[in-house]
Amino acid sequence: MIDENIVKNIVYSYHDKLPEKILDKIIEIVRKEQLSEKELIAFIEECIKEYNEALVEPGEAVGMVAAQSIGEPSTQMTLRTFHFAGVREFNITLGLPRLIEIVDARKSPSTPITYIYLDKKHRYDEEKAKEVARRIELTTIENVASEWELDYLTSTIIIKLDPEMLADKGVSTKDVIKAINKIKGKKGRVYMKDDYTVVYETEITDMSKLRRMYDRVKDLRLKGIKGIKKIILRKIGEGEKTEYMLIAEGSNFAAVLSIEGVDYTRTITNNIVEVAEVLGIEAARKVIIKEMQEVLSEQGLDVDIRHIMLVADAMTYTGHVRQVGRHGVAGEKTSPLARATFEVTVKHLTDAAIHGEIDRLAGVVENVIVGSMPVPMGTGMVELLMVFPVKKKG
Repeated sequence: MIDENIVKNIVYSYHDKLPEKILDKIIEIVRKEQLSEKELIAFIEECIKEYNEALVEPGEAVGMVAAQSIGEPSTQMTLRTFHFAGVREFNITLGLPRLIEIVDARKSPSTPITYIYLDKKHRYDEEKAKEVARRIELTTIENVASEWELDYLTSTIIIKLDPEMLADKGVSTKDVIKAINKIKGKKGRVYMKDDYTVVYETEITDMSKLRRMYDRVKDLRLKGIKGIKKIILRKIGEGEKTEYMLIAEGSNFAAVLSIEGVDYTRTITNNIVEVAEVLGIEAARKVIIKEMQEVLSEQGLDVDIRHIMLVADAMTYTGHVRQVGRHGVAGEKTSPLARATFEVTVKHLTDAAIHGEIDRLAGVVENVIVGSMPVPMGTGMVELLMVFPVKKKG
């Protein structure tokens, strides 16, 4: 067997002919198969040949191939909202509805989830992980109350607090009183009737306003991050690599990353627009690819990642996350005829006529519409003339 360093030197000398990922895979195979130097070089040469044959031909209509490759298996998707794998408390949108959410670049997904990884200090200790969870999970007065009473005669809200819930959430009765006292334009007084009963005499005479105040008091924030409704502690990894992580229902990405104990290098959310705002467009592109891949593979559909990457590139190459539909990629084409083929045809044609737009017939769609030959794809991309050999007389 060849020495490890010699293998790496030989393999990486082909860095200009093969991508790094393939070179790493070759090293992995060589380790397993224990090839000789001669066999290794022959194997690399074969890989280069196969790689070059697998490359996309110049002029290939990659957009159409990607649309077919993602669209065809998507017809077999289910429309249900699934339970999160192994966790009954969460519902997560998968299948076709989630795929539509991704390509539509929705500002907030129907089931936002944040995967929170912890730093070295907190990830191995369950209690420390729970501490971080308490800092993040939104706790309102409703979460720590066992009974509520609204007295319309005396305009009083009576809250019976649950001592167990107070201890579990790490809040006190003082926090509850402080939260009520912070209400904007608050009148009346707040006091403790006994150890766990808070009384708020509102002085509001209007019944509908009193009801609104009652609902407002229920939703008052005691601690945690707005938008993070529920957190589940999960144990991941095996052996020495076992660690604790948090899965949160909801998202407030910037706020979560700023919490002490959170590993901001690994924490991620399925809210694409939020990722773009906090981490930038490249991170958003990665999330689009990851989310689409997960949706398809969860349904047992095998779609080549390159098709998904092309969709993600089309959605993000301008520096902003754009939807695929008429308010994004399809609606921003320079050709008025191409825009007209995708929904609201009359509007696009009318607008183009009013503004005196000219269609240069540079793309495929507009050439197909007007019946132009050749269409600028494949062999139609180049102007080629055959030069016949001239035979000399005699």
